[in-house]
Formats: sequence, C-alpha cells, structure tokens
Amino acid sequence: MPITLQTILLLICSNIFMTFAWYGHLKNLQDKPWYLAAIFSWCIALFEYLLMVPANRIGHSVLSVGQLKIIQEVITLSVFVPFAILYLKEPFKMDYVYAGLCLLGAVYFMFRN
Repeated sequence: MPITLQTILLLICSNIFMTFAWYGHLKNLQDKPWYLAAIFSWCIALFEYLLMVPANRIGHSVLSVGQLKIIQEVITLSVFVPFAILYLKEPFKMDYVYAGLCLLGAVYFMFRN
C-alpha cells in the first residue's frame, strides 16, 4: 500500500478518536462534572495518539511537515462535519463548505511544485 495512503488512513482513524475525545462528551456526559469528561476524553485521546504518531512518522518519509498538517486539517473537517451533523445533531451551515474551500486553497499551495 502506498505510504501516502497508509498515512491518510491512519490519520482518518486517529481523527475519529480525536473528534469523539474532544466533542463526544458534549452529548454523552453533559450531566457529569467536567473533570470526568476530561478523564474520559484523555482515555480516548490515547488511541488518537497511538495512530497519529505512526501516521506522521510514516508520512514524513514522503511528505513535508506542512503537507502532513494540511492533510490532517482536511481530514479533521471531513470527519468533524458529519460528526457534528449526524451525532451531535447540529444544523448544517454553509460555513462548512466555505471552510472546505479555503482548505482546498491550502492544499493547492502546500502541494504545488
């Protein structure tokens, strides 16, 4: 499997954990003290790091740090928007589309020759 694809798949999985760690408690632990939500989130975030660190180490063999970061941001938005709409029941906003277009511009600048 190509290194860039390995990196992207690991980053997607990592980002799913990250999104649940950062935002899942807003739905699941609203009635609990914040410090319990933080501990629970840290436990989830461990799995994020167990995927993120290898993804960046593998990816850095063929991508620059800037390219890795922009890929991560695109994946973050791609995971977050469905999560916010489907899981947290947030309304869709055109701002998500505009943010995505801005990220496409960032991708262009980071990957052009």
